[in-house]
Amino acid sequence: MSADDATADAAYTASVVGGTGFTGGELLRILSGHPDFEVVQATSRSADNMTIGRSHPNLRGLDLRFSDPDDLESVDVLFSATPHGVSMGQIDEYFEAADTVVDLSADFRLPEAELYDEWYDGHESPEYLERAEYALPEINRDGLPGADLIAGGGCNATATMLGLKPLVDAGALGPDAGEVVVDVKVGSSEGGAGGGAASSHPERSGVVRPYAPTGHRHEAEIEAYLGLDVSFTVHAVEMVRGASATCHVFPDEPVSKADLWQAYRGAYADEPFMRIVSGGGGVYRYPEPKAVAGTNYGEVGFELDPGNRRVVVFSAIDNMMKGSAGQAVHAANVALGLPEDAGLEFQGLHPVGSP
Repeated sequence: MSADDATADAAYTASVVGGTGFTGGELLRILSGHPDFEVVQATSRSADNMTIGRSHPNLRGLDLRFSDPDDLESVDVLFSATPHGVSMGQIDEYFEAADTVVDLSADFRLPEAELYDEWYDGHESPEYLERAEYALPEINRDGLPGADLIAGGGCNATATMLGLKPLVDAGALGPDAGEVVVDVKVGSSEGGAGGGAASSHPERSGVVRPYAPTGHRHEAEIEAYLGLDVSFTVHAVEMVRGASATCHVFPDEPVSKADLWQAYRGAYADEPFMRIVSGGGGVYRYPEPKAVAGTNYGEVGFELDPGNRRVVVFSAIDNMMKGSAGQAVHAANVALGLPEDAGLEFQGLHPVGSP
């Protein structure tokens, strides 16, 4: 399918900056099949003038070549899938080229410059932070309509917040609650296409490797958007796609299974991309990254300790979809008043191999 033949009556033109990376490829895949977007440009310095299919073999049918990011075309929506630090330095140029900018890096996802001083290396364009809206609709749906700067959430933070948000909304994690302990396991694609030795197949094979025992940057998002200070650890595991969070929660007061079902159904009954999977029958009794691979769905579930004082919360997403590209397109749909599931209807596959 050529860009010219994409959807003749597409409502919005779009470009993808940083199109050779894994999330850039996911954006191109989603947008090329989206009924309301026409992809007119994908940029890459390293692959300038090369076909999209050279980097993304699943997109060999997309008749479009990478172009230099210094030559941005005028579009309605620009999606930036560049490493952290690029977008904050190019944001003025992005807005010269587009009415709406959706950034998938960490450059605008925290609300205050002081947080970038604490968790990153400062910020080049702090005047844009107040303008940015956090992309995860389940957290910030009311802020997205009409937004012109959308900041994608981190995949580990996304998985964690989706699991914990219903308990926060229900008031179970007030000032008298115990410490929230979070353990996240992630696949190798989180390291990106240039992930280095730690993400190579021989080094990744068979591991359950702690790579951020303390001080992970995504803790800043959880505190900023849920108001929770969590003890947070991330492990790299032998998985390509996926992020799975296990949260140990000690509510203010004892809770029942009925309380938990009420909280989670109340939070997610009307959410188009959330599934509650909690101790049912079959093999997949709890949230599982394999079950959502390639989709924009998030799964959440829970179990209650005897004594009703500890809740174990499980959540699973595809880190490149719900945790990145899918989240970005979902947010753009909401911002532009499009159907929320446009371009994101894929339900996944079963059985599948390594996700």
